[in-house]
This record gives sequence, structure tokens and C-alpha cells, in this order.
Amino acid sequence: MSTRLRSSSLTSIARGNRICLFLMMALLPAPAKAQQSQAPPQASNAADATLSEQVRELRAVVEQLQKQVSDLQARLPAAQPSESVAYQPPTALPVQSQPQATPQAQPAPQTTPSASDPSPKPATAETRNSFDLLGGTTINLLMDGYYEYNFNAPIGRANLLRAYDVSSNAFSLNQADLVLENAPDPSNGKRFGARLDLQYGQATETLQGNPANEPRSDVYRAVFQAYGTYVAPIGRGLTLDFGKWASSIGLEGNYTKDQINYSRSFWFDFLPFYHMGVRANYQVNDQLAVNYWMVNGTNQTEPVNGYKDELFGVVLTPRKSINWTVNYYLGQEHPDFQYEPIGTPGLPAQQGNPFEPIPNPAKGKLHIVDSYVTWNPSAKLSFALEGDYVTERLQIYSPSVRTDGGAAYVRYQLLPKVAIAARTEYLSDGGLFSGKAQALKEGTATFEYKFKDNFLMKEEWRRDFSNQPFFLTDTLNLLSREQTTLGVGLVWWFGGKQGAW
Repeated sequence: MSTRLRSSSLTSIARGNRICLFLMMALLPAPAKAQQSQAPPQASNAADATLSEQVRELRAVVEQLQKQVSDLQARLPAAQPSESVAYQPPTALPVQSQPQATPQAQPAPQTTPSASDPSPKPATAETRNSFDLLGGTTINLLMDGYYEYNFNAPIGRANLLRAYDVSSNAFSLNQADLVLENAPDPSNGKRFGARLDLQYGQATETLQGNPANEPRSDVYRAVFQAYGTYVAPIGRGLTLDFGKWASSIGLEGNYTKDQINYSRSFWFDFLPFYHMGVRANYQVNDQLAVNYWMVNGTNQTEPVNGYKDELFGVVLTPRKSINWTVNYYLGQEHPDFQYEPIGTPGLPAQQGNPFEPIPNPAKGKLHIVDSYVTWNPSAKLSFALEGDYVTERLQIYSPSVRTDGGAAYVRYQLLPKVAIAARTEYLSDGGLFSGKAQALKEGTATFEYKFKDNFLMKEEWRRDFSNQPFFLTDTLNLLSREQTTLGVGLVWWFGGKQGAW
């Protein structure tokens, strides 16, 4: 017999004995008094003797029952918190800190409760949902497709300088995603978590299609994110991630359902997409969070050199309606080795791929200063502004190449299912982005209609233009200073993950 069952049965016996005592004490005096009032005077002595005898018998019974109760209580084991059968009055739940307001379409570092606050113990196996086979893991699916037309009718139906909507006059699969997440929950004693994002489609080629950045891009191509999380019990909680994660340099993010527009800006296409390494986030107070990263490089799961890039960032929330992020990134992106064709004799190999060192490799540094702020003056209206400055040198002594500019956004919720949005941006390219020194601009207008909570349509008009002939036309080697596109994007998503992905 288990401790819980033994404790329950012994307690039931004690409770039953107490009930019998109560009934005997309550019922017996009444008949005695009735007999005393109805008896004739000559029988009073006999009645008194009878009553005294009954009282003595009752006292003996009471003493015997009290001894039994005392013996039972002595044999009961000390009750555990989860096995206590006594009634406990309800207590107020601890108030948990609310997460910071995050910028539109850009995941912000997690805000964790204070480690000094009392936290309830994790749910036991008996209180946990027996059908929760994955232990709190959410399974999430997303499909993102579009049709877009380029009025330049470009050769190969290619939209230049686009991150995701790269095809014209074609029904295209932008993304097909599977996101598995088991998030930490330190307020309930769960400090570990993990996340895996698998991605397929045109966006995957954009993210991990450059051999100059990712020497073996095919190995990791479908793994957009894969990282584990630990929330250390330090102050409000120090969040540590290890693995591969989406970059938070720049306002815009990967998943279209969380973006202001359907297409991505020039700056999203230029700034890093992801990193591999370790990062830390600490929420100092309700207005300030700090971030630090150490990573292999920009858009590098495997590094191209031995230098480890770093990021230093802060997130300011002076008011609930304002969220301001400032990042400084220091890197060294030049490779110190290169792969050679398979079969080249006399070279070492990595998993069958021969490689050789680059003599006197370049060691010039990359600097990125990135800042963006969002302002939500009302539940329907939001504004966002981004500014970026990027400079890089080939060698330490080489002159720097600079790219700078910014973007502005506005979004208004006309109706519960209808919203409109606009974006404009400027990018002064020293050649780091497009490979050509030019001034790039674009304007975008987006109409959004939400059929259901997990089914979204975005219709979009966009015009890109430059001060130099750059964009493709229907004639080979005949370039245009502009390209105009009109498209419709459809996004479906399902799963238990709430909020921005």
C-alpha cells in the first residue's frame, strides 16, 4: 500500500471515531434528562444511580477512543506537501513581470522573471497533462507563396536586389517552414529550452546561398535556426543561447506574417541574416536590456577564419509605446583558406572536401552600427525608423568602403481584418551591397487582408530606383535605373506558438 493510501485510510478511521464520539455525546444526555423529568419522586434515587452508571461507561468509552486516535496519529508519517490531506487556504499567485514590447517584425530578447522572486515548483507528473506527450513543445507550420510581375519584363524573370520575392511572372514558393520550440519557463522552475527552424524554398537560397560566406552551405541550408537556451538564476535572469539564430541586426525579420510589408527592404537583404555562436541577454530593469554575442561571423555556420566576431547591444524602452535598439558589430569576414575541386592531389580534406590555405589572407575589419526604433501611439497606428552605417577594409591598412542610409515605416489598422502600410528607404552603396557604387532608393505600399487568424494576404506595389543604370530589362546588357513590381503574397501558418516567430 502506498504512503498516500495508508495515510488516507488512517485519517479516515480517526475522523470516523471522532464522529461517533460527537453523536454519542449529543444524543445520550437528552433521553437521560427526559427520564429525569418524567420519573416520579420516589424513583429519583434509582434514576440517579442509573445515570451515574451511564456516565461512567461513556467516560470509559471516550478515554478508549481518545487512546485509539492518539495511537493512529502517532503512526501517521509526516505529510509531504503534495500528499497533505488537510485543507489549505488559497494564496495569491506571485505577480510575474510582463515581457517588453517588441518592435514590429523583429523578435526581441526574452525578459525573464526575477530570480529573487518566489517561484512555484514544477508541476508533478500527476498534475501535468497526461496527453502532453511533447512536454510543452509547440509544432508550428508556415507556408508563404506569391505571384509578382515586374514591368521591366527582365531577362530570366529575375527581380534584382530582392531578398525573397526574387521571381517575376511566376507562381513562387517563398518559404515552407517547420518550427519546433520548447521555451524555457523559469517562473515555473524550467530553465532550459530549445528551438529548431527548418526552412525550404526560395528564401532558403537567399539566406544560405553564398559560398563566399558559407563554405559548405549545402550542409546547413535547411537549418535556419537551431539553438538551446538556459536562463541562469542571476538577478532578473541571464538568458544564454548557444547555436544558430536569426540576426537581430536590422528591423525586419524572416517570417512574412510578422512583417510590415511583404517584400523585404534593401537593408534586410544587405545586413546579416544569421549567426552561429553564443549570445547573452540581461534585462537590467523595465527600461533597459543589454546583449552580447560572440559568433563565427556574418551568415556563417562554419567560420571562414579563426577570428570571432562580437556584438554589443542595448534595448531601451523609455515608454511602453517606444522600443529602441542600438547594436554595434565588430567582425573580420575575410577567409584564410579555400576549398579546391575534389580530386586535387596532395591537399588535406574536410569530410572529403580538399582545401588549402590562402597566403597572407586579408585581415581588415567589418564595423556595423545599427539602430532602429518603433513607436505605437495607438493600438491601430505604428511607426518605425531604422538607420545603419557599415564600413569594411580589405587589409588593416586599406582604405575603407562605406555603405550607409536608413528606412522609414508606417502601418495603420483600418479595420480588424484590413491594414495598410508603407515603407521608404535610402541606401548609399559604396559597393558592399550591390557591387557597384550607387545611391539606391525604394518606395513600397502594402494592402493587408486577414481572412482568418492564421491566413493572411498582402498585395504590394513597389518601385526601386538608382542614380546608375543597374536593373535588368527585356534586352541583354540594356539596364534601367528603375524597376517596378506588383504582387500578391499569401501566408498560412498553424501551431501552438503565440506572437511573433
